[in-house]
Amino acid sequence: MNPARRQRLTLAASITGAVIVALDGTVLTVAQPSLQRDLHASATAVQWTSTAYLIAVAALLVFAGRLGDRYGHRRVFAVGVAGFAAASIGIGLAPDIRWVIALRVAQGVAGALLQPATLGMLRAVWPADRIATPIAVRTSAIGLAAAAGPLVGGALTTHLGWRAVFFLTVLPAAAAGLLALAVPMPRPDPVGRAAGLDLPGAALLALTLACLVHTLVGLPGGGWSASSALGLAAAAALGLAFARHEQRAARPLLPPAVLRSAEVAPALGVLLTASAAILGTLFLATYFLQDVLALDPLQSALRAMPLAVTMVLAAPASAWLTGRQNARNTVLLGMVLITLGVLLISRLDRSSGAAEIGAGFLLLGTGFGAVMATATAIIVRGASTAEAGVAGGLQQTAMNIGPVLGVALATTIAGHTALGEALPAAALALAAVAALGTLIAIRIPSAPNRVPAGDGR
Repeated sequence: MNPARRQRLTLAASITGAVIVALDGTVLTVAQPSLQRDLHASATAVQWTSTAYLIAVAALLVFAGRLGDRYGHRRVFAVGVAGFAAASIGIGLAPDIRWVIALRVAQGVAGALLQPATLGMLRAVWPADRIATPIAVRTSAIGLAAAAGPLVGGALTTHLGWRAVFFLTVLPAAAAGLLALAVPMPRPDPVGRAAGLDLPGAALLALTLACLVHTLVGLPGGGWSASSALGLAAAAALGLAFARHEQRAARPLLPPAVLRSAEVAPALGVLLTASAAILGTLFLATYFLQDVLALDPLQSALRAMPLAVTMVLAAPASAWLTGRQNARNTVLLGMVLITLGVLLISRLDRSSGAAEIGAGFLLLGTGFGAVMATATAIIVRGASTAEAGVAGGLQQTAMNIGPVLGVALATTIAGHTALGEALPAAALALAAVAALGTLIAIRIPSAPNRVPAGDGR
């Protein structure tokens, strides 16, 4: 198989895997009320269908990336999509809410396996200096799936029931797995195969992230309490234990070369702050549009549509801009647009019209599309092929923790104020988070480092 064809087929498999995960998250939100009624479940139990998945996937992403580095991203990806499809079928046939929650945990494990592999496969077949374009295309596809999810989920739930939502991803997952297995890929880098798995480090990191995510997810509903403080303290203690272990480990889970990279660390910080600012603002704005402006869900979705549209368009445009400027300038521009967008949304009030609302979301989508595509490319190209899985796992971890952090911050600032009414003050805090991301972006080198050792093309 010639290299160009292999690249195209690998990109198709990578995009399909990423879209499956993005689509699953958005369609489920629409289906949850119907699921609750059909299974006679409590609101808390239904919330756990999302929380259980998020905890499982966030806790295992980095370890899953290391598995890909050691055993091959194609194999890990195939196992991940097969597991995701099997869990989806199980959820669609589940007799009660307990089965749904348990299978969502299994789906989270499978999602953790396939997500870093979607980036690791791209890094295996694309040279580091050309990785920006396929990642930009992948980012556009994720944005399109996230935008289409509520519409597809709503249509399926209305006409076929909530179970159809979970069957939606089965055939694409099977196709992605077969496609990945059919495409010959380079053998895993010898350095990656020899790196070891560092099971104690993986366990400590998983517990750290599980405690952190569980605590942050609970803040919007329960607020600050002794249990939330205890959860953060446990996450901090486990994180410290993990850091000490990594310093002493002969073959640590997080390669020192990745952590010391002048590009990777600031790019991760940018993704964390950008996703926190975007999702926290979107969370508040949804309540503002429906509770303060009294718009129905469809009208609210239409007001926010510029975010999805511009994100899809901005991702490929960012690859072109990076080629003419550099990655740092592209990320800086994106973070400035996000900051301005959050500030504009913080000024919305009862007299705000569709144009003003749309302008804010337009800035958010344009900035986030550029930042997500460019920062991801920086992270993936900044790691060697032997460490691409771990780098992809770190990128996915930032993208999973950021939104939870943003929503937790928004609800904390809101306090006892209704979320819609709290938009001005809470959005200002989120704008400060975006501004912090802008400062972090300045640390990205203006010119990329040389192609890491181990890039065999």
